[in-house]
Amino acid sequence: MDVLKTENLKKYYGNNDTTVKALDGVNISVSDGEFVSIVGTSGSGKSTLLHMLGGLDRPTEGKVIVTDKDIFSLKEDALTIFRRRKIGFIFQNYNLIPILNVYENIVLPVELDGNSVDNKHIDKVINTLGLSKKINNFVSQLSGGQQQRVAIARALASKPAIILADEPTGNLDSKTSLDVLGLLKITSEKFKQTIVMITHNEEIAQMADRIIHIEDGRIVGEHNV
Repeated sequence: MDVLKTENLKKYYGNNDTTVKALDGVNISVSDGEFVSIVGTSGSGKSTLLHMLGGLDRPTEGKVIVTDKDIFSLKEDALTIFRRRKIGFIFQNYNLIPILNVYENIVLPVELDGNSVDNKHIDKVINTLGLSKKINNFVSQLSGGQQQRVAIARALASKPAIILADEPTGNLDSKTSLDVLGLLKITSEKFKQTIVMITHNEEIAQMADRIIHIEDGRIVGEHNV
């Protein structure tokens, strides 16, 4: 079953001779529980694609369908709610809230949605990511790798249909990067979590089940790992 798919997705900037085709007819699909890497160089369109998949930016043309819902058919308020409930994000810069402790950062998306926290699920996530001794710490007391673990836990907290990871190891050293990627792989398998990760690094991409290559706003190939 496809959790995510795009149909002829386009994003153009400018007009006529100055038109930049950031995305030029992208068609991809991601199955339930699959871990997919989207690989491309700087300017290939991978970040634009991730923003479209997450409903953070609207396309010039085409569709993004998440759990059978055309997300851009939704009005802005409804899209915000859908995104909060169905899509988890892991950013390169972590995007944690410094005045909250680790536990509060993790459960924030659930509480923003007005839902009660599934303590059993949260405890399982925290233990899987090795954060049980850090839940009362503030962000400033954590290493980069630990902060990214918190970001992964936050993304998992609301049991989203899909997690989108934007260069999640971009600010980490090579050893810490491998640790974080290993945890992403583990969480994908343990929680049957669908993950789409963008990266410029072919070695990092190998951690996924499938790799999709993008160049000049077009999909140019894909293969299973």
